[in-house]
Amino acid sequence: MKKFAFAASVAAIGTLTLLPFVWFVLTSWKNAAEINAIPPVILPSFHWDNYRAAITRYGLLHYIGNSAIVASATTLISLAIASLAAFALARFKLRWARYYLMLLLALSMFPQIAIAGPVWRLLNFLDWLNSYHGIVAAYISLTLPFAVWVLTTFFQELPYDIEEAALVDGCTRWQALRLVVLPLAAPGLFTAAILVFIHAWNEFFFALIILTYPALQTLPVGIALFPGEYTMPWGEIAAASTIATLPLVALTLIFQRRIVQGLSAGAVKG
Repeated sequence: MKKFAFAASVAAIGTLTLLPFVWFVLTSWKNAAEINAIPPVILPSFHWDNYRAAITRYGLLHYIGNSAIVASATTLISLAIASLAAFALARFKLRWARYYLMLLLALSMFPQIAIAGPVWRLLNFLDWLNSYHGIVAAYISLTLPFAVWVLTTFFQELPYDIEEAALVDGCTRWQALRLVVLPLAAPGLFTAAILVFIHAWNEFFFALIILTYPALQTLPVGIALFPGEYTMPWGEIAAASTIATLPLVALTLIFQRRIVQGLSAGAVKG
C-alpha cells in the first residue's frame, strides 16, 4: 500500500510538472483557430507554420546563437575558476573554509534584483554593456558560488592517496590536479557544467537590462519580445519555447547518471 501511494504521488507530481510543457508543445503545432478555440482543442492539426514563422520572421536562430555563445563561455570560465577554488578549499586545511562555503551557498541564493543596480553600474563604468563579455561576467558572478560549492563537496570525497602517489612519482601539484584529480572528478564537473549552462541559457533579467541591442539579445529576451503592439503570437512563442527547451532536455537525459552521481557526492559515507 505504501509503495502504491508513493508511486501515485510521484506520478501525480510528474504529471503536474510536465503538463505545462506538454501543453506548450501541443500548442506549437496548432493553428490560430485551434489556439483560440473554446472549449480548448487538445490534439493539434500538426503543421510547421509556427516553427517556420519563429525562425524566419522572428529570427529565432540568431537568438539561439547568442545564447549558445554566452552559455558556453560562462560554463567554461566558471568551471575553470571553480575547479581551482574548490580544489584549494578541499585539499588545503583552511580554518575558515567551512564558513566560506556557507557564504558561497548564501550568495548563490541571493535575489538578482538586489544586485542588479551595482552590477549594471560596474559594467557601465567598464563600458561592458551590450557586449558578450559583459553579460558573461555578470553570469559568472551568479553561477560561480554554486559551482565552487558543488565541486568542493565532490573534491572532498576523492581519496588523497591517489593524488599523493602522483606527487611521489614526480608530478607537480598542477600536474596532479590536471592529470589525476580532474579526470576522477568528471561526474562533479559534468554536474556543475550542466547546472551552470542551464542557468546561463535560461537567465532573463540580467540579459534584459545588460543587452539592449537586438543583435546581442539572448533567447529568453528574444522570445519575450515576440509579441507585437496589438498581437500575441502564442503559436510562435510556443514553438520557440519548445526549440529552446530541447537542448536542455537532451543534455539532462544524456548526462543524467553523471548529474545524479555528482549531486549525491558526500551524501553517503562509509
